[in-house]
Amino acid sequence: MSLRYQINIRIVLTSIVILLLGGMIAIWQARLSVKTELDSSLNLAAQLIQLNFQNESQRSTVDVDAWLPRFVSLEQTRHLTIKLQQSTGNIINFAAKAKPVNENIPPQWFVQLISAQSPKIEQQLTNADGKSISLIIQANPIDEISEAWKESRAFFVTLVIMTAITFITVNLLFSKTLKTIRIIIEGLKAIEYGNYQQKLPTFSTQEYDSIAKAINHTADVLDAAHKENSALSRHSLQIQEDERQHLAKELHDELGQSLTAIKVMATTTKNNQANSAQIADTIISVCDHLITVVRSMMRNLHPLVLTELGLKASLEDLLNHWVQRYPELSITLDCPDMIDKIEQKIAIQVFRIVQECLTNIVRHAKGTEATIHLEINPEKMLQVEIVDNGQGCLLSETKKGFGLLAIRERIKSLDGELNIQTGHQQGMKITANIPLNYLYPLED
Repeated sequence: MSLRYQINIRIVLTSIVILLLGGMIAIWQARLSVKTELDSSLNLAAQLIQLNFQNESQRSTVDVDAWLPRFVSLEQTRHLTIKLQQSTGNIINFAAKAKPVNENIPPQWFVQLISAQSPKIEQQLTNADGKSISLIIQANPIDEISEAWKESRAFFVTLVIMTAITFITVNLLFSKTLKTIRIIIEGLKAIEYGNYQQKLPTFSTQEYDSIAKAINHTADVLDAAHKENSALSRHSLQIQEDERQHLAKELHDELGQSLTAIKVMATTTKNNQANSAQIADTIISVCDHLITVVRSMMRNLHPLVLTELGLKASLEDLLNHWVQRYPELSITLDCPDMIDKIEQKIAIQVFRIVQECLTNIVRHAKGTEATIHLEINPEKMLQVEIVDNGQGCLLSETKKGFGLLAIRERIKSLDGELNIQTGHQQGMKITANIPLNYLYPLED
């Protein structure tokens, strides 16, 4: 069921209830007004009779033919029906003047709802010729009912017109609202299909405009994240290809040539004149070189020290390797033994984060000092802090480098938080808070 249909149904039902309540109130008020008016007219007629005939002598000598026409011509008797009943039983009706035909004759059902039992009064009089007559005055509510019908009809017509205007206004408003909603839905569908460039227009309604701005901002954020992820994916694929190329080159240049040399020397030993001892020393030297090359390749692919000895030992081995390669670099490691209790999947990510930071410090920041601090707080949060004295950069430039982007993605994959503090020629401070779901017990 659509929103427009629900609102229209509610408007119709509410209008019907209002009409029923208004009708009941209008009929009650009209009934009360008619009764009050008729009682007032009847009481006034009784008072006029009392004023004209204050004693019994006047009632016995009244000239009905002269007095009664003057009485019925009064404006106050317009709601009354005046009759004379003679001693013979004949009834004579009197009217001051002919009443115009009322064009607003109320329907019979309205008359029945408004009308009550018409009150009447009866006065015994003696005519001038000595005959006894009865003066009957009865309330006639038709004029008052006609006026009440006219007022009630105007009230109902006004109420219907107002309901129609409300209905039309609400539908026009909903037409505009639903058109805006359709535009917003189309914008959301565009975002769903990855079209982040399609923007919602500016709306005149403040609430819809706020929603449109929020959706446009979300689209911009998603577009930026999509571009970062695409760039990171391309960069990761490029790194993967470079690593494969480097691995193939190492295997060809080092392992291939060394194995070829070992094969040649092994073949030479078949000659009786060959110097076996010298050949054996050469083979041993080549094998030592191969062991060094293989260990270096294994360290680049996956640090075995991390699996065998833990994160702290692997970080110490990593720092020793960097110091050997760059003697001018001074690195300080502050890492408790408790760090080896963290999960393996977190440990490898932390190792790669530190490795990436050292690469950035040497290649880009040109730093000479670095401090690495790891700590597990009582809330089971791993805090990693890496500080260097390098060149630093503007904070807006930190999203451009693939190294920092990779670090951010690694921490995000662990449900952690990353904070970067840097400035031009002010070095860089990287702080990461990573939640720990499980801690392994330390072995004795």
